[in-house]
Amino acid sequence: QNLKSINSGLAQTHNEISTGKTIATAKDNSAIWAISKVMESDVAGFNAVEDSLALGGSTVAVASAGAEQITNILKEMKEKVIAATGENVDHAKITSDVDALKAQVTSIIGASQFNGSNLLDANGGDITVLSSLDRAADGAVTATNISVTSVNFEDNLDLTTVDVSSAASAESSIADIETLIQTAVNGAATLGAASKRIDDQSQFISKVTDAVKNGIGSMVDADMEAASARLQALQVQQQLGVQALSIANKAPQTLMSLFR
Repeated sequence: QNLKSINSGLAQTHNEISTGKTIATAKDNSAIWAISKVMESDVAGFNAVEDSLALGGSTVAVASAGAEQITNILKEMKEKVIAATGENVDHAKITSDVDALKAQVTSIIGASQFNGSNLLDANGGDITVLSSLDRAADGAVTATNISVTSVNFEDNLDLTTVDVSSAASAESSIADIETLIQTAVNGAATLGAASKRIDDQSQFISKVTDAVKNGIGSMVDADMEAASARLQALQVQQQLGVQALSIANKAPQTLMSLFR
């Protein structure tokens, strides 16, 4: 019986070392196994959330970069407008420069897309980014999202109001370019705030995932150093048990020899 108990312990220890887990199946400890499986499903969900945040963050980052670049171009356009208020300047040349800047703004709006989603044009629309999976005390799981609103520079930036063909038209365009710059700045700030929120949430989800993984490990993972030491001890006990059984088996033969 003692040897059988030792062999059972050996088999269990071998299993711990080979699987790396003290609780590998439900029969090892049904309660802990069930908790670990729920937590593992949460980890899988958090991995999907991280992918969603990465995709949404990239989309917003591209749009934010485009908005910031458009803001810089509008500032340059403002310099051209102010220069065009003079009477003794080449308005045709300035108009050509301003038209080139307008074309560049239009090009940036069209190019500021990621995976088909564009927050700067009229067709892109708002996006919703999965940001978390929240488990209540009763086990119910609900999804939390981050909504990012499109700034729609395609409609909100009316570049046709900027006219530098003459000193008078350039002077009247100063207020218009100021309005355009403010619209671009507000849009870039909105996108920047959304990008920061997504980045912060991504870092939080990563930390939560690591914490949950550590929790699972503390419940079901085997202590390999302790398991190795226990394995060596059980192997010695097994050898001694075999020797003891061998001695016990020889005892009847010794008694029989007395009757010869």
